[in-house]
Amino acid sequence: MERRLAAILAADVAGYSRLMGTDEEGTLAQLKGHRQALVDPKIEEHRGRIVKTTGDGMLVEFASVVDAVRCAVDVQRGMGERNARVSVDKRIEFRVGINLGDIIIDDDDIYGDGVNVAARLEGIAEPGGICISRQAHDHLLEKLSFTCEKLGLRNLKNIAKPVEVYSVNFDSISVTQEIKYCRASDGVRLAYATIGRGPPLVKTANWMNHLEYDWESPIWHHLLEGLARNYTLTRYDARGNGLSDWDVDEVSLEAWVGDLETVVDAVGIDRFALFGASQGCAISIAYAARHPERLSHLILYGGFALGGNKRSPREHEKRKAMGTLMRLGWGTDDPAFRQLFTSQFIPEATKEQADYFNDLQRKTTSPECAARYFEIVGNLDVRELLPQVQVPTLVLHVRDDLLCPIDAGRQMAAGIPGARFIALPGRNHLFLKHEPASARFFEEINLFLSK
Repeated sequence: MERRLAAILAADVAGYSRLMGTDEEGTLAQLKGHRQALVDPKIEEHRGRIVKTTGDGMLVEFASVVDAVRCAVDVQRGMGERNARVSVDKRIEFRVGINLGDIIIDDDDIYGDGVNVAARLEGIAEPGGICISRQAHDHLLEKLSFTCEKLGLRNLKNIAKPVEVYSVNFDSISVTQEIKYCRASDGVRLAYATIGRGPPLVKTANWMNHLEYDWESPIWHHLLEGLARNYTLTRYDARGNGLSDWDVDEVSLEAWVGDLETVVDAVGIDRFALFGASQGCAISIAYAARHPERLSHLILYGGFALGGNKRSPREHEKRKAMGTLMRLGWGTDDPAFRQLFTSQFIPEATKEQADYFNDLQRKTTSPECAARYFEIVGNLDVRELLPQVQVPTLVLHVRDDLLCPIDAGRQMAAGIPGARFIALPGRNHLFLKHEPASARFFEEINLFLSK
């Protein structure tokens, strides 16, 4: 048997089973057209060899990592253009994984860990994205114009050792945010910004938002960019947070709903989809009950209708202790306490992500406001409003969320007429960029919003 070092590219179509179930002949025709017009010519242009195809997937060998990555980027950019006028639920989007490794050649087929790692990298790539191994990344340094984002060590299925993974940043949304301000009815100044293109989507503010830092953050950026790819995303900083006024007299559910009303009126949106995350779900529910005529869809992620202080005596005591620690340690240079909260919010974060989130907490709000916000959120109860929500609703929750138990999400969904509930894999309260939950999240909301 022959062995050699090669760059291996593995690709498949995200959500292929769903596409085939919806329109088998149309999906096959689309895929064939994309291959003939774009994929196969680009592989030939970059001197690749198609080893085999498997329905929606393919395995390609390159002599050079640079050629493999250039080919992948050209294909993904080309697919972006070809999908521009296709509805979100009918788009064919490729996931690509690239690895440099030792392979075994047998009758024109290839085997070995070099191939297996590429296939597993493909599996964690976002739709339209490219993941590469450390071995491949090291051969790209200073040879290509785009950058790579380090995702850290990942445990890939059936691969004995963790693999250091990078994401190729070839097509990030380029924006210069224009941050604007409006005033709530009690005079509090609220900061807001609009990004992206497509139908209007408003994100309800939640704790620890900052319009500038969130867009740059390894914790929030992938979510915001993903939403802005297909929608015109409006978001704002809650009172007491970010670029909105910190020194405020009132922090309450009523004030937060009023702030959402103020922002959407300032932007001038008549009807829109509303997205709430974490405690933003309770605010979104209250707004939906009050203004059903303004909403086309409601998306609730990682949230609850009943605050933690009211869910159990144990959780109440835990939150009481954390509130005390917030007042004492939130604003200090020592991140020890903030790390305690970070470990609940994103337990599977890399050190870089955890350090950024530790620092983000201090930059977004004051110790006193953080403690006030935390206490009021813990006492929220919008259960009586759930039956009043009359708009199509999608509820998503990470299965092993340490900060907000999945049962809280299930109970919230059960109370909303006709709501659909989706359990996502993972432990992080906010899923990170290349978790399996990320691809599923965007697939589900794109489908939901296309109806």
